[in-house]
Amino acid sequence: MDFKERVYSVLTVSETERFQSSLSSLLPENVFSPVVCVKDAASAKRAMLERDFDLVIINDTRSDDRAVKLAVDVCTEKSSVAILAVRRETYAEIYAKVVDFGVFALPVPSSPQTVLQALDWAKATRERLRRYEKTALTVQQKMEEIRAVNRAKWLLIDVLKMTETDAHRYIEKQAMDRCVSKLEVAKGIINTYK
Repeated sequence: MDFKERVYSVLTVSETERFQSSLSSLLPENVFSPVVCVKDAASAKRAMLERDFDLVIINDTRSDDRAVKLAVDVCTEKSSVAILAVRRETYAEIYAKVVDFGVFALPVPSSPQTVLQALDWAKATRERLRRYEKTALTVQQKMEEIRAVNRAKWLLIDVLKMTETDAHRYIEKQAMDRCVSKLEVAKGIINTYK
């Protein structure tokens, strides 16, 4: 298990300076860096095109669907965690809209302790997403290897008239003899016989 300290990049979206400054006081630089502050959804989308953020904190000041849509987009299109700060009187309604997308809804005003807990939950969720990303990458790499090895086997069968078993053994033996992966051997065969 890895217990090293992580630093989380943060994008905050709020039209009000008060929200930005009160939130900034809860984001120590040794844990949250960089912290980028923007005023609206359009600026947030531009910022997210320039770089990925671990956490996106959105202050829903207008109670229109723009903030909700941005939070949902963050959770569905990116590997970021979204916290949507909403007025207490609209919390239940907004929560019902965003919960299925993995958005954290936070009623405001909230105590600093509650905000810190929400940040802890968001960090924990980001770490879980990070593990899923690693697993997905490993699966993608394995699928690429399987596709390449299969293509190489069929080239060996077609060009050199090997049996499938012989082609498979040939690729495995070449990988062991040359101390390389089966993917590298397969790519070499594909480049030679295509």
